[in-house]
Amino acid sequence: MAASTRDTGPEELLNPAPRGKIRDALLKLSVEAKELYLNSRVPVLGAVPSPLQFHRQWVAANQPVVVRGVTQEWPALAKWSPAYLRDKLGHKEVTVTVTPNGLADAPHAGYFVMPEERRMRFGAFLDVLENPESQPGVFYVQKQNSNFTDEFSEILCDAASEIPWFSEALGKKPDAVNFWMGDERAVTSMHKDHYENIYCVISGCKDFILLPPTDAPWIPYSSYAPAVYEETHPGKFDIKPTGGNEVPWISIDPLEPDLERYPQYKHASPVKCRVKAGEALYLPSLWYHHVRQSQGCVAVNFWYDMEYDVKFGYHKLLQALSWVREPG
Repeated sequence: MAASTRDTGPEELLNPAPRGKIRDALLKLSVEAKELYLNSRVPVLGAVPSPLQFHRQWVAANQPVVVRGVTQEWPALAKWSPAYLRDKLGHKEVTVTVTPNGLADAPHAGYFVMPEERRMRFGAFLDVLENPESQPGVFYVQKQNSNFTDEFSEILCDAASEIPWFSEALGKKPDAVNFWMGDERAVTSMHKDHYENIYCVISGCKDFILLPPTDAPWIPYSSYAPAVYEETHPGKFDIKPTGGNEVPWISIDPLEPDLERYPQYKHASPVKCRVKAGEALYLPSLWYHHVRQSQGCVAVNFWYDMEYDVKFGYHKLLQALSWVREPG
């Protein structure tokens, strides 16, 4: 995960489980959010709306939505088979992340562990995807930092460097365009980004668990020493501490939440969403998300910097209140 997207949480007090009058007020906020604006499932639009309509209904409301037809004119939908990608990119060196367990940029064994990064021919990466038992570890193209325009320029013409109607809706150009392809075992741990994100699946599917910004009081963080995976011997990965400040990160697994340890999470409002080939998910800024995928799934996403307006100020206030312990 790019450093610029690194999730942040309160740095001084972790998992205090707010109580008293503040807790009551936060519970009221959650109830009203469910009643007034949250959906029990992510809506699906059958066609691309106008930029003005999209901004009014989804961006301004900070609401996720799946949109069909966003990529219908992209040659990538028909072309991007493993054979085609091997022909176009097989010789090229790209950045691939490797972990022993599919958990990159995630808490593990008391550390916040980042993946090992390797430069390898894309054809060799495809070999591993087609025969996962041939190499130890879970391989994933997920560098971000606009790796699509940087490392995959040979196939850029099959997709796009921006989505014009989405750029018009936001009034800006994307900060980064990212290419994703990997193993079904790869997991993106729950976090949030300070970006407006439109995530386009080209083949396979992505499974998201989404939680709104108003769930901030119920999502626990812990603090972890930073580290990185390193394959020290064939098939043996060690966790190497990197030093530096501890990383605050979400400490709960939304697939199997430990409610005995984190009872406040029962107040959260997670929704599940599957995004299939040819569909795009608008993932608003500050929404928490956890992601899994099908084997060999290919996707391209576009990050647009969020507006640091009153919405951001309210979210920072909500976070601060969420970590206050009242006396008594």
